[in-house]
Amino acid sequence: MFLVGLTGGISTGKSTISKLFRDNGVPVIDADIIARQVVEPGKKAWKKIKKEFGDGVFKENGELDRDALGKLIFDDIEKRRKLNDITHPEIHCTIYKEVVRYFFLGHNFIVLDLPLLFETGVMLNYLHKIITVTCEEDIQLTRLMDRNKLSESDAKKRIASQMPLERKCEQSNFVIENSGSTKDAEEQFYKILNILSESNQHWKIRGILLATTALLFSGIAWLLNYKYKFLGAASQTS
Repeated sequence: MFLVGLTGGISTGKSTISKLFRDNGVPVIDADIIARQVVEPGKKAWKKIKKEFGDGVFKENGELDRDALGKLIFDDIEKRRKLNDITHPEIHCTIYKEVVRYFFLGHNFIVLDLPLLFETGVMLNYLHKIITVTCEEDIQLTRLMDRNKLSESDAKKRIASQMPLERKCEQSNFVIENSGSTKDAEEQFYKILNILSESNQHWKIRGILLATTALLFSGIAWLLNYKYKFLGAASQTS
């Protein structure tokens, strides 16, 4: 099984591509969904956020107030870094567990939906291919303002908090330009899906893992055999 990274900028339409993968039977591990799960009331990250940022970023029922927290961290780089230091380890740990689970289910490849793939850099070395979803700047700004009911100033702050789309595209294997129609994005998606589906990379990875496992068990068997021979010789001399 090999891993495909799916990323992009905020409001470029990455969720549309993620859904297309799911609709075509490809498992998707969504970092945004996991990010919401790790800050549920009472969890470790939730407690750390409460200690670091206080009650002002929580609702009366104890849930995290994302709007309040968003306004706080997008105006302060240091606070944004502190939040990432709290949540990212929890998010990545959950992702690793999900990857292992899908591996044993026998999938050829899975998709990791990672909005901050390049910003954190944590998962880059594990990915076989990277897809970036991009769109024109004015379209991205309008989509974000409409979706999150933000002012132009607040929307620009959120976009500026991420790596520029041009740099993400330069470091990707595939780019989906999502400024046009849904049909146009789907056509680009299916071309990429066909390439990934025809790849034999999953056999190479499984071969490496099997060889490593065989070598490990051979080493254990040799050590046990050596141990028993040593104990047998020692008992005879005594």
